[in-house]
Amino acid sequence: MAERLQKILSQYGIASRRQAEQMIEAGQVQVNGVVAYLGQRADPNCDRIEVNRHPLQAHHRPTQHYLLLHKPLGMVSTCADPQERPTVLNALSPELQTVGIHPVGRLDAYTTGALLLTNDGDFTFRLTHPRHDVSKTYRVCLEGQLSPSALDAWRQGIWLDRQLTRPAQVRVIATHPNQTQLEVILQEGRNRQIRRVAKALGYRVINLHRTAVGSVTLGNLGVGAYRALSSAEIEALLAESLVQSTPQQTASVTL
Repeated sequence: MAERLQKILSQYGIASRRQAEQMIEAGQVQVNGVVAYLGQRADPNCDRIEVNRHPLQAHHRPTQHYLLLHKPLGMVSTCADPQERPTVLNALSPELQTVGIHPVGRLDAYTTGALLLTNDGDFTFRLTHPRHDVSKTYRVCLEGQLSPSALDAWRQGIWLDRQLTRPAQVRVIATHPNQTQLEVILQEGRNRQIRRVAKALGYRVINLHRTAVGSVTLGNLGVGAYRALSSAEIEALLAESLVQSTPQQTASVTL
């Protein structure tokens, strides 16, 4: 059955759907010897699809993997890094490093915790599209004591990049003379959002740790370790992604 090229490439673990669109626009994909165009449909069983001159083998569709990684400090959420820093792929076993697995969204190098990985481009698309409200839960340590007015502003939303952030669930866990511990639940993922909101309110983030993506929690998963998601967890994440809201931002997630 003919499907859009970007969907086919994502199903075969070659790239996420957005990355596949970029590859098509860059002329890296051909169908039956002709450079493909965005929106083109094809059937891997009938058409010759090539990516960078390498043919797609219809019978070599990889097994789909859905993983939860406890990302350690200093690891980058990419599949390769020009600065040769450790990437999330380095945390995986060798056999999982060559089947198109990529991070679902991002955590910056200085943020630790729950990060989903998959080679299912449709799954990535569903969980990172800006219209889909898959919540992310964080433990945040701020320098200083958060004022009631700053707490209210964070909950209600502040202006970043000329757009108001969506209301966030922010709960004070503990206060110390020089620090405030928070739990923050976001329904969106702008670039480095928690750090930037804290800075806009006059506070510095000391530590940032993601404890859950949607209903999937880290639990007792050790730092640097990963596990496969259960079928129930996968179904729950996809169900949560069906809740749509008004699009306000891009889908890049780096917190």
